[in-house]
Parts: sequence; structure tokens; C-alpha cells
Amino acid sequence: MDRAELVELLSPEGLRLLDALPPWDSKADVLRTVENLRKQGHSPALVAAVLSQAKLRARAHVKFGEFAERMLFTEAGLEQATRLRVAALHAGRFARAGIGHVADLGCGIGGDALAFAALGLEVTAADADEVTAAIAAFNLTPFPHARVLHSRAEEVPLGGIGGAWLDPARRSTAGGRTRRFADPADYSPPLDFAFGLASRMPVGVKLGPGTDREVIPADVEAQWVSVDGDVVELGVWTGPLARPGIRRAALVVRGDEASELTGAADAEDAPDGPLGEYLYEPDGAVIRARLIGDLARANGAWMCSPGIAYLTADRAFDSPFAHRFRVVERLPAEERRLRQALAERGIGVLEIKKRGVDIDPAALRTRLKLKGSESGTLVLTREQGRHVALLVDRE
Repeated sequence: MDRAELVELLSPEGLRLLDALPPWDSKADVLRTVENLRKQGHSPALVAAVLSQAKLRARAHVKFGEFAERMLFTEAGLEQATRLRVAALHAGRFARAGIGHVADLGCGIGGDALAFAALGLEVTAADADEVTAAIAAFNLTPFPHARVLHSRAEEVPLGGIGGAWLDPARRSTAGGRTRRFADPADYSPPLDFAFGLASRMPVGVKLGPGTDREVIPADVEAQWVSVDGDVVELGVWTGPLARPGIRRAALVVRGDEASELTGAADAEDAPDGPLGEYLYEPDGAVIRARLIGDLARANGAWMCSPGIAYLTADRAFDSPFAHRFRVVERLPAEERRLRQALAERGIGVLEIKKRGVDIDPAALRTRLKLKGSESGTLVLTREQGRHVALLVDRE
């Protein structure tokens, strides 16, 4: 979105028209909608702006729920925005630490700032992009104790502010193409600046879950967060925002439930052993936090093979930190024989999961030439270093 489009959108006519549009339907006749709006006398620029926002609002429901209907977005801002329920957890950290005024440096469209303000915290938010800062200001309008600056994070005056939250931009968009930054020095603001602030005040930093662990300072709490099976972020917490004795954490959010596994350091892997009756796939946050060994030891499980993130056990246990599969039978690992075994069982629909093997599941599924009315789940992995193919049932 450019400045001219934003001006159109923020006009009284633009906001009225946007709120009057029916919910976005990707299957609707968009050309007919455009034609009808143009017949009503709306300019082409305004029609394009409101339809773009309607589409973004529909996508934003995943992160913001019903609040999306009163917010504005940019494509990049929505992509990087924190889910509202995760942002509420961020805000809770600051509130529990007794920090009453938070600087949100690089606030984007204001997702985290909304959560801070909703808890009654005073918020100074800033973004280097003029359009993005204006959209954040619109989204924060209901909160008189929140202000938004059009400013680089490095230039925001921090006097009187008790703590800072940073979500550095990790990609750039130009000509409709997005490029991810590999070097943290290219983030906006750079990662060195973000962690450098920790010498002045408590700081929380949101990073991508796949961030190189080498850039994580040794004296912080690193918390990987998954939501409904997707690992969505790495939160790095310093000073009083970090919990004593915790350096690694995996927070697993499923629906309205949240569960956490924590450790003082990376956990040593559990010993490996023969396949048991059950196979367990740890949640991605547990894998990223390297707490698989603690999960195994807490439940009497062991590793299927060194360095591979599958656990196994002879008994069933329930855990929010792992999905359970019952091993039905071993199948031949060699592809020709595997195809024959699946055909004999009439399996025409097959979910393929794999760890520790160099196989493209989609390509393999095609080569297996599946036929039949049965469905199944196939796990391709290693057992104590040997390739195995396991037919399993989800439980």
C-alpha cells in the first residue's frame, strides 16, 4: 500500500464503504463487485483500496478474530503480525514484571501494541514506514494511553519507558516479491541493536522460529511458541522478563489451552532403543527448544534413533507436547516391495511422514501408484540407524 492509497482508505467515504462491504468471499464475482461500486460513483483508486482491505481483513481473522473487522492492514504487516492470543502472552510478561510503559519498536500494524494497551499498559509504538505507522495509529485509536510515532526504532526517545518489545522486520518487499534476510544485521532494527537495549532496560524480542541459535545470547530465556501445530515464533526475554532458572521453553497452544515445557539448558537426548508399540512425534516447539530428551525421560520413552525427533515407548501416554501413533506393522522399506505391500492392503489414500530419510513424500506417493478404498499413515524413519517403514494409526 502506498501513501495515496492510504489517503483514499482513511477518508470518511473510504472507511464507510469498507465497513459497508459484505464479508470477503474469494469465490465471489469480484469484477461484478467492482462494476457495482464504480456505478455508485466511487473512484477506481478507492474501490481498489477497500477491496484490498476487505481481502486482508478476511485473512486476518486467523490472527485477530473478530477484532480484524475494525482494523486496517498491509500485506507485509499482516504476514509478520503476532496472533492476538500470543500477543496477550507477551503483554502478560510485561505486566507481571511491573512494567507500566512499553516501547514497541518496529510495531508494524500494531498487533502486540494492541495487547499491551488492552492490559492497561502505556504504549509508545514506532515504525519506520510512514504508511505502516499510520495504520498502527488507526488500529490503536480506541486506546488513549497508546501513541504511535513515525520513527526508526533506533531514534525513539526512551526516557521514562520501563521496557521494550521488538519484532524486527526480517524481510523486504519490492515489486511484489518478498526477500527474507539471512543476516541479522540486515533486520530492521538490526539484532545487535535489539539485544543491546537489554543493557538499558528489560527487553523482549520476537524472532522467526528457525533463527540460528548462535545469535541467541547465553543469559536470556528463549521460548519457542507453537499454535495449533505450527511453530510461529521464538521469543527472547531479558532481565526481569526472563524467568529465573529457565533458558529454554516450549509453549504449546492448542485452542484455548496452553502447556509449557521448560529447562535450564538444552536437554541431553534420551538413549535410543528398539521400536516400541507406540511412536511419538514431539511438537515442533519442543524440537526447536531441544527439550526432546526431557520429554522422553518424563514419560518413560526413548529415541528411535540418535538425532531423530521421534520417540517410542511400549505404553500409551497422553501429552500436549507430542502426537501419539500406534504402530500397526512394519512394511518393507525398499520402494518396490513397499508399493506391493500397500497394494495388498488396498490403501489408496496415504499420509506420509518422514524424519531422517531423504525422500520427497509427494513424489514417493506418486511412484507408489496407490489404489484402493483404505487409508493409512506411513512413517519413514530410522530405528537405531536402520531405515524402517511403519504403518501407524493416529490416536
